[in-house]
Amino acid sequence: MTTKPKANKYRNRRNAADTGQGNPDDLPPPDLAEAAANHRDGTTGEAAGEDAAPSLSDEAEIEAIKAEGLTGRQLRMARRVAQKHNLQAASDLDAVRLLRQNGIDPFKRSNMLELVVPQAEDAEGNDTAPRVQLPQTVPGDAPSLPSVELSPAERREHEIGKIQRDMMRRRRRKLLYLMGRLSFFVLLPTLLAGLYYFHYATPIYSSKSEFLILKADNSGGSGLGGLLSGTQFATTQDSIAVQSYLQSKDAMLRLDRDVGFKDQFNQDWIDPIQRLSPDATNEEAYKTYKKYVKIGYDPTEGVVRMEVSSPDPLVSTEFSTRLISYAEARVNSLSQQKRGDQMKDAIDGFEAAQEERRKAQEALVELQQQGALLDPEGVIASLRGQINNVEVQLQEKQLQLAALMDNARPNQAKVEGTNGDIRRLENLLASLNARMIDASKGENSLAQLSVNIQMAQADLAARDMMLQSALQQVEQTRMEANRQVRYLTVSVEPVPSESPSYPSGFENTLLAFLIFSGIYLMVSLTASILREQVAS
Repeated sequence: MTTKPKANKYRNRRNAADTGQGNPDDLPPPDLAEAAANHRDGTTGEAAGEDAAPSLSDEAEIEAIKAEGLTGRQLRMARRVAQKHNLQAASDLDAVRLLRQNGIDPFKRSNMLELVVPQAEDAEGNDTAPRVQLPQTVPGDAPSLPSVELSPAERREHEIGKIQRDMMRRRRRKLLYLMGRLSFFVLLPTLLAGLYYFHYATPIYSSKSEFLILKADNSGGSGLGGLLSGTQFATTQDSIAVQSYLQSKDAMLRLDRDVGFKDQFNQDWIDPIQRLSPDATNEEAYKTYKKYVKIGYDPTEGVVRMEVSSPDPLVSTEFSTRLISYAEARVNSLSQQKRGDQMKDAIDGFEAAQEERRKAQEALVELQQQGALLDPEGVIASLRGQINNVEVQLQEKQLQLAALMDNARPNQAKVEGTNGDIRRLENLLASLNARMIDASKGENSLAQLSVNIQMAQADLAARDMMLQSALQQVEQTRMEANRQVRYLTVSVEPVPSESPSYPSGFENTLLAFLIFSGIYLMVSLTASILREQVAS
């Protein structure tokens, strides 16, 4: 009996080691544990090995342990404790039986304080501390209610579970709120838009056309204008001007006067969203015009593309044809003022040159009429010829007289006759010289008249040259004006469409979804930022 206290000490230390709270070095050696167990059972190690199979009494104990309703975890714990104490158990219930026979509680959790604080012992060294044997049987008539008191671990687990459930509940509530907002602000408007586009929207038919604005060939051009004359950049400004005109209110009003643009969009069978009110103003009609008349200019190709839409395909084609005729008229009038100004200046210069030449010719005629001579220079030349002839005759007579005077006995009659001829020729020469002097001196002399006539003739010649230059300028200006003419060429004629171009149900619904989603996202982000700013 002296080994029992030591066995109890070893058993306590082993229980502490089994629960992970003791020091494994304090455990008794396996032979001492077996000896203690054999001493308590009154058998040796060989006898214990031989009695490994449970007897009838052991089976009754196992059935009693089985009736306690132990859990699988408790049974596995008992099996591990039995293996640590080197107890050969046939089953988990047998392990519980063996542990209880050896005085070991398989379900007690040892704590570190039990290893440090000494346990109460009696005078013989036995452990007198009260021990709770688990599991305990519960009387059938006792109320099986759970304890109100919770351990700290259970209380912590309960609080954590409560927090988790609250977080899940709030997350679920926020998710429901988010789905509700998305459904109300995004999905519902998208559904309404899709319903409108697929079932209620009036089909719109479009008519497409293309035209170019060309410039006349300018083979004689020079500089940058000559380099760009054969390219699409030569008519870029004209194309942009035509595009602006076709998109203006003036074109819309002209189209309404000609074919009734407003009447085509205020009919009763058009849906209310696209319908134009009967008393719509020009501004409202112009908004509809810009919506259904789309014109674009491609500067790389020089092509003006136009798309006209209306509820009727034939009306769309008629609108396109009218607008093309308006564009052609506008193109013809683009350079008309410039060409008209150039031609007017050239014609005015030509008329002025004609007037100046007429005045110069009249001045020449007046000068010729003042001297009653058509050719004063001819008269002066005639006088000069006569003077030269008289001088020649006078020289001949003087030589003849000198020849007669060289005789010793000249013939007096011949001498007198020769002297008379000489005298007459001298008188004639003096008269001619007097006439010549009168013609070359004074304001009304033939020389002055001849000078005036020459100046008038020179002025007339200059006016003739100026008139010829003005005439050439007129012809050149006319050619340049013809080169500046713009031509509108239709490359794609408008054709009535058989199927509607608008609305595109799927594309428009998807676009509406993206728009509503973007609006909702922007509003949500703005509200979140403002909320954070206010909270901070």
